[in-house]
Amino acid sequence: MVPLISIGPAYACRIVVRMQFQQLLYFVAVAETRHFTRAAEQVHVSQPSLSQQVRALEKELGAELFSRARGNIALTDAGEALLPLARRILADADTARIEVQELAQLRRGRVRLGATPSVCTGLLPQVLRDFHDRHPGIQLLIEEGGSHDLVRELARGALDLALVVLPLPTPSPALTTVELLREDLVVVSSPDAPGLGASARVADLQGERLVMFRHGYDLRELTVAACRAEGFEPEFAVEGGEMDAVLGFVRAGLGVAVVPRMVAERAGIDLRMTPLSRPRLRRTIALAHRSDVAPPRAARELQQMLLAR
Repeated sequence: MVPLISIGPAYACRIVVRMQFQQLLYFVAVAETRHFTRAAEQVHVSQPSLSQQVRALEKELGAELFSRARGNIALTDAGEALLPLARRILADADTARIEVQELAQLRRGRVRLGATPSVCTGLLPQVLRDFHDRHPGIQLLIEEGGSHDLVRELARGALDLALVVLPLPTPSPALTTVELLREDLVVVSSPDAPGLGASARVADLQGERLVMFRHGYDLRELTVAACRAEGFEPEFAVEGGEMDAVLGFVRAGLGVAVVPRMVAERAGIDLRMTPLSRPRLRRTIALAHRSDVAPPRAARELQQMLLAR
């Protein structure tokens, strides 16, 4: 049998057209569960029917997709090559179904929006409230994550839109990004902690114990890079939290943190906010979507509201 990975792109596309979406659904279920019986239960079909459809798909492709040695299910090279393509096809088909089902007045539908946790805390609440007031029948599905994770989810069709921090960790021509806003970063501290003054320099953070976000968090990378550019390594009082946890640790007096101004302003009077200068730390938030597929209508409506804010 000829492995799928050796098939030319044009021929592979013609083969994909002949596949049944049902077969791809069954294939992905087995690939994710690594078990034919559990996969059949997941897609609500009998195990013999699922196995038969997977075999038919393998026959159509001319390659085995799974290694079934001694009951252990593993993807072959051909299966590994097909899996991301199958996920993309199923996601696009689902998006098309939702798009067709939407009524002209946007009375129903869904938007799958990804955003970094700090954007979820600072920017999104009011925008989503306004969107919901206009379109109460639209389901909002929000996924929090770092920019790297959100870009990956966009690429595989699991999100319609994402609010990410520029520059992207892995720039991709498959994504279209539009700058949404630039915001300053500030230092937050407990009101009981010694003050940094009316404003602070990045160099003033030397000797301060920082409450630091987890690895992969855009704010962590930006803060650490700024400190190193000033010639010192930041000292952490505690690290590994998401936005809510970091703010809670700062309130408890464990240390100070560098956060977006929008987040600090919404955090309330129980935190002291100190602007940063020399150098001024800023970050750019962009709205991203896949370049090859237009977002569903409901997502385009939210996109316009975000760009017009």
